[in-house]
Amino acid sequence: MNFISERIQKLSPSATLAMSQKSAELKASGVDVINMSVGEPDFDTPHHIKEAAKKAIDDNFSRYTPVAGYLSLRKAVSDKLSRENNIEFTPEQIVVGNGAKQELCNALLACINPGDEVIIPTPAWVSYVEMVKLAEGVTVEVPAGIESNFKITAEQLRAAITPKTKMLMLNSPSNPTGSIYTRDELKALADVLAEYPGILILADEIYEHINFVDKVHSISEFESVRDRVIIVNGVSKAYAMTGWRIGYLAAPLPIAKAVSKLQGQYTSGASSIAQKAAEAAYTGSQECIEEMRKAFERRRDLIVELASQIPGWEVNRPDGAFYLFPKVEAYVGKVKPDGKKIENVGEYVMYLLEEAHVACVDGEAFCAPGYMRLSYATSDENIREAIRRIAEASARLI
Repeated sequence: MNFISERIQKLSPSATLAMSQKSAELKASGVDVINMSVGEPDFDTPHHIKEAAKKAIDDNFSRYTPVAGYLSLRKAVSDKLSRENNIEFTPEQIVVGNGAKQELCNALLACINPGDEVIIPTPAWVSYVEMVKLAEGVTVEVPAGIESNFKITAEQLRAAITPKTKMLMLNSPSNPTGSIYTRDELKALADVLAEYPGILILADEIYEHINFVDKVHSISEFESVRDRVIIVNGVSKAYAMTGWRIGYLAAPLPIAKAVSKLQGQYTSGASSIAQKAAEAAYTGSQECIEEMRKAFERRRDLIVELASQIPGWEVNRPDGAFYLFPKVEAYVGKVKPDGKKIENVGEYVMYLLEEAHVACVDGEAFCAPGYMRLSYATSDENIREAIRRIAEASARLI
């Protein structure tokens, strides 16, 4: 008898986590694997944030927290949004959860009814489509390739809207492409959405501070749609706090209340210690962000320079995050040294893991067949060595 629900059977496993697991297994067997599959800063959490967590332990912050998060943290988030983004949300409009991932899922579960359509520009992060499935919504993919820097146009958005459209999910800076929508591009999208007052915008801005442009803009800046924007962000990427599991949602009050109601029934409040650490992240010195951002920009320049030299790869220059998303379909159809043909990019990625011992992720996981993702959240030395190995292994294909 099959005891697993249809809901779970319909879900696909996370391709990024699966590749990271394969990489870890190879490493455990003694293989020198360079893991470029994981989306996580390789820096340590800044000292003042760790000290705040230690103080929280000493001060006995060891009991259940409010479902929506400590008021002091929600106030710090509110101040951050006002100070950095010129957007006003009260603490009551903010819900803190176990990472931005939970708050994205919470927003979908709180707002999407069975059959509602959710527009997702692709390439898109692996979990978006699966989260929409959980909410019993219908995904409408709007593709954008390397020729448009992986960004959809207002015309594409308009063409995707139907009477069933309930939400647009927008990720800028983007995982997996690193693309950032300019203010003019966001305004064009907002102008279209202004004509459809029944459509929500779920803005995933987790990579906001990892950018190589003058300023990252948010679609919430535009008055015409501001009252329908749900912002999701957190401390994982900007402050190298992936394991602390703190993210937040800022939304119109009815949505924030609905998300808090939902969260109260299945996880309740996030870790007390991690919340106090996150509060220190938002209220303390921000110099650590700039130090890490500069390192990522240097690595971006390095990997673009090296990857552009691999025959058959089409490479763009990402404006943010820490990913490269080259088009590599030129290697589909080539023959491996063992005589077997590479039938798709997934097989090329596995070949690179087995032969070059470099872990990457197939672009199909991001709704973009023909591409693959490499994370450059690793040392310059690892980047140089990984691209060298990939180039040599690719050259052995005929």
